[in-house]
Amino acid sequence: MNNLDNVIEEMDFQYFGTGQHKIEPEQFLTKENTVFLDVRAKEETETVKFNLEHHCEVLEIPTDEVPARINEIPKVKLIGVFCSAGVRAAIIFTFLRSKGYQHVKIIPGGYPPLMQAIMPGKLYKQLNK
Repeated sequence: MNNLDNVIEEMDFQYFGTGQHKIEPEQFLTKENTVFLDVRAKEETETVKFNLEHHCEVLEIPTDEVPARINEIPKVKLIGVFCSAGVRAAIIFTFLRSKGYQHVKIIPGGYPPLMQAIMPGKLYKQLNK
């Protein structure tokens, strides 16, 4: 199992320069066997909810609850971590990597890129593959 030191040591210039830590929303939503991990606060998910049933499984686990609920997050699927600004996603990405999760990425950009990825034309194409 990776510890935090090992995970951080892997995060060199090449790692960030090649974007290994992130996946764009549109790309994530076309992959199979994925979990959209929404780490926004309960108040945020109550206000703006993402029902992505045509794309992936959605887990809503606020950042502060992830350690206690980590057993709900599968290790065998690609985990896309999302929050509104990216800070919480980066924290949970690093936390999950330190707990041995190998298939985890940050979904960057907050709301605008995600909303673009689920616009009607793109959803139609996804449903008619």
